[in-house]
Order: sequence, then C-alpha cells, then structure tokens
Amino acid sequence: MTTPDSRAVILEPGGGERITVGASTLSIKAETATTGGTVFMSETELEPGFPGPPPHVHDRLHDMFYVLEGVLTFVVDGETIDARPGTFVCVPPGTVHTFTNRSGAPVRFLNLNTPAGFEGYMRELGEAFSGGGAPPTPAEMGAIASRYDFRPAPSPES
Repeated sequence: MTTPDSRAVILEPGGGERITVGASTLSIKAETATTGGTVFMSETELEPGFPGPPPHVHDRLHDMFYVLEGVLTFVVDGETIDARPGTFVCVPPGTVHTFTNRSGAPVRFLNLNTPAGFEGYMRELGEAFSGGGAPPTPAEMGAIASRYDFRPAPSPES
C-alpha cells in the first residue's frame, strides 16, 4: 500500500534503526511507517547461546526467516531444524514455533513479518533490556511479545 507522500527507503550496509538486546542486535530495515503497514523486516545477529522466545503462535502474522551466517535452530510444529546459511523458513499464522542460537558463534538472519507491527515488540524489548548484562529469558521475551500478536503455545498436556 502506498500513499502520495511515500518515499523509497534505501539503507546502506549497517543502516536502519539499531536495537540492542544483551549482546544481540537488530537493525530495522522496513516497518509500518515505511511500508503502509504491510511488512516488517530486520537484520538480526544473535549472540552464541541466545535462548530465543518460548514456543509461540501468531494469529495473523506470517513470520519468516532467512539465515545469512551461522546456524539458527528452529522448532516448528515439534520438528527441530538446524537452519544453515541460505535456509528460508516461513511460519504461517497458528503454527507453533521458536528459535534459538545453540551454537558457540553468532548467527545472522533476516526476519520478515507480514503484516507489519512487530517493530513495536523489538523496540520495547530493546528498552526493557537496555541495561546490558544477560540476555532476556524466554519468559521475559514472551511477556513483552504478548502485546504484539504473540501468544505462548499451549502445553502438550492441555
């Protein structure tokens, strides 16, 4: 969706709003304000051992990932995938998923969401953990994300 005052967005390498969460970082490349609410995209680098969010689902959001460097481990509908560079993962609404960096090296990937709006979660997460130190726990990330079309997956026994 474009509006009469829409402008092209061109970001040089390293460009975009930078958000730090512990030793992990992301740069927002596309968001609600620049895409008419259609898409969010970030370039993210997760520190070694980053625990990731708890298993969760989105009701409207398509959550997509493209691995650039390292190995990003996903659990999608109970299946574990070690996603190496060049791997694309598209998680449709209602699909239980999570991800983590279980390796000893950073992992870098693009995260795309449609519709847009997840940039609010990223900004809030960055603010909540701007003091540095240990990365947020999965429960802490889940509490913030619950305001952004994110809900914890039902436990298997329920």
